[in-house]
Amino acid sequence: MPGAARPRHSFCERSFALTKHTVAVLGTGKMGEVVLAGLLRSGWPADRLLITARRPERGAELSGKYGVAVVGNVEAAARADILAIGVKPQDAGKLLDEIGPALPAGKLVVSLCAGLPTGFFAARLPEGTPVIRVMTNTPALVDQGMTAISAGPHATEEHLALAEEMFRPVGSTVRVPESQQDAVTALSGSGPAYFYLLVEAMIDAGVLLGLPRPVAHELIVQTAIGSATMLRDAGEHPVKLREAVTSPAGTTAAALRQLEIHGVRAAMSAALEAARDRAREIAAQAV
Repeated sequence: MPGAARPRHSFCERSFALTKHTVAVLGTGKMGEVVLAGLLRSGWPADRLLITARRPERGAELSGKYGVAVVGNVEAAARADILAIGVKPQDAGKLLDEIGPALPAGKLVVSLCAGLPTGFFAARLPEGTPVIRVMTNTPALVDQGMTAISAGPHATEEHLALAEEMFRPVGSTVRVPESQQDAVTALSGSGPAYFYLLVEAMIDAGVLLGLPRPVAHELIVQTAIGSATMLRDAGEHPVKLREAVTSPAGTTAAALRQLEIHGVRAAMSAALEAARDRAREIAAQAV
């Protein structure tokens, strides 16, 4: 069901059917490496993983680090059962034109490319190729990622389940209609940067108030971790949690008043709309 979050669980609890498949990660930038490292941490056999890299030195680096084979794009398309496309959106068309003729029917293509709709892939790959679009984020590097998954042309329930099993080791997954993926990109794909900016600003404010920077850093980071844990585990709406901290005419109320005066809510809405619109622009430029 779209919108139903699926938390991660350990590899030993999952079906071993998925590990019979060979996965190729085409384009091993930041997010491609996230997928590769997550699969290996979950217990995925290294001999069932292939990678491609535009720069030979990058391929050698990852091969030495993870013990996986580096191959060309066409060979990866021919050998793998599942292709995870992790190149930059502007490079996706050229890659698909290269691998399309070598791609046998029925292989699952999982797109990590921000902004690109599944139709972009379907138009450049053999008829009947199942395509799934995902948007994950960098906390997947510490197994706390959030991944949204959408079915594209010819993708079945089995294909969706395979994609979920690929990303569960690095966090939680949720299914959404593809029409919502640009909003997902704005909210959770780019979301970590918003939190980092807020933490940065709070640390700087702590220094302004007279705290040593290391102390301000520790205070804010742990406060962020604790607050996030309560948001996840307490089962309370954020409004309720905020109200529990806010005493009438108290220090928190005074601070929140200033945030409202300076338009924090409006700024956040405008920022997310800008991110969504940029995702749409990327898709339009790639066509």
